[in-house]
Amino acid sequence: MTEVAHVDDAPHAPTVIRQLLGKLAISYSEVVEDTHLPAARKVQAVLVEDAVGALLILFPQNQLLDLNRITELTGRKLTAVPHDRLLRMLAKHSLHTLPGIPALTSSPCLYEERLLQEPTVLVGSGEPGILLEISSEDFKTMLNKASAAHFGELLSTIHPNLDRPDDDREEITQAMHAFTARRIQQRLEATLEIPPLAETAQRIIKLRVDPDATIDDITGVVETDPALAAQVVSWAASPYYASTGKIRSVEDAIVRVLGFDLVINLALGLALGKTLSLPKDHPQQTTPYWQQSIYTAAVIEGLTRAMPRAKRPEAGLTYLAGLLHNFGYLLLAHVFPPHFSLICRQLEVNPHLHHSYVEQHLLGISREQIGSWLMRYWDMPDELATALRFQHDPSYEGEHCEYANLVYLSVRLLRQNGIGSGPKEDIPAELFDRLGLSREKAEDSVRKVLEAEVLLRELASQFTPQ
Repeated sequence: MTEVAHVDDAPHAPTVIRQLLGKLAISYSEVVEDTHLPAARKVQAVLVEDAVGALLILFPQNQLLDLNRITELTGRKLTAVPHDRLLRMLAKHSLHTLPGIPALTSSPCLYEERLLQEPTVLVGSGEPGILLEISSEDFKTMLNKASAAHFGELLSTIHPNLDRPDDDREEITQAMHAFTARRIQQRLEATLEIPPLAETAQRIIKLRVDPDATIDDITGVVETDPALAAQVVSWAASPYYASTGKIRSVEDAIVRVLGFDLVINLALGLALGKTLSLPKDHPQQTTPYWQQSIYTAAVIEGLTRAMPRAKRPEAGLTYLAGLLHNFGYLLLAHVFPPHFSLICRQLEVNPHLHHSYVEQHLLGISREQIGSWLMRYWDMPDELATALRFQHDPSYEGEHCEYANLVYLSVRLLRQNGIGSGPKEDIPAELFDRLGLSREKAEDSVRKVLEAEVLLRELASQFTPQ
């Protein structure tokens, strides 16, 4: 058995699983889930379906499940079972997650043959945080009615570009060429067919960099856009800001409640959001786009305040970085519309992976690369482009690193609290040290945001077209 933390007290695995394994005469040890356990031994279970019926797919977590390969093997166009229906199926057995145990379901099973190359495997128990360590020989007997195939893509062969921004332009162009039959155009801007930045957004950007800009200036810009004006007043009146008295005008909202900095960044975020519409398709079990953005911005706001004054970056820009951190997601849907649905389906069957692996595998680029490129194309601040580009690199220490580091920290802390998608990951101690934050202060910032989750969700709904 591998060196893992076994559970020594009363069993935590659900009763139905213990009884089933006992009936099958399968020996196992309970193991506490840990990010340091070898991914090659962790069994990822995914239930997919089509009009014919359901299929249970098992593969190791050091691989990406390629739905195109599954289609080639089975001749079926399979997609993940809707999450709410899966939860209802599991609830019948008092389970919370899908265990990698074929006998539990009546569905046929397909497994990645490399699973059996390990001496032991770690199978989900149906209870979050508890795995079952089973010898490969015993696991093989559990698969006696299942079919073996080679369909997983090793993560070691997929190399998301996390730290080479100089290559972004070439890689984006290559990705576009791969998904279009036409000749690569000379200018990347023409190839991508990016919509021009809205006039309101252009005026707000100019105000952001104008040291002499006043409240009258931003009030004038906001008031020329009736929809934006209504939302600024609505933000100020939100219970989240706990304003006293009725908000009667845009100027009232800025002066009494929101302040110049917050209004200019919220307004800019909304103006940019209108430039690219929310895609109609999206992965199951994902936090809605604007909810994720508002939560992240709110956490970054708290983290920035908690930093030592000498290390503290510009609060307005960190907030805007949180608001726009996932903007590349909208851009992928805009640039690759025929293929965005496939990205969504792949994300659904690879919940154990960060989205950059799926995007690199399918497109050759990530949302972070293309989102950062767009910020530079639109002449947004360098700090913002850096924040988007390096937001998933905890070791980034280059220029403007505090912006990228704060986005990384906010997204990971929220994920540890069930907000967002992808795996839950450990946050390096070095990152806290670089920002001058203690882990306790950072977690306290998230706790305060989650306490206001209902109010923030209401605020996020104002960004979403009805």
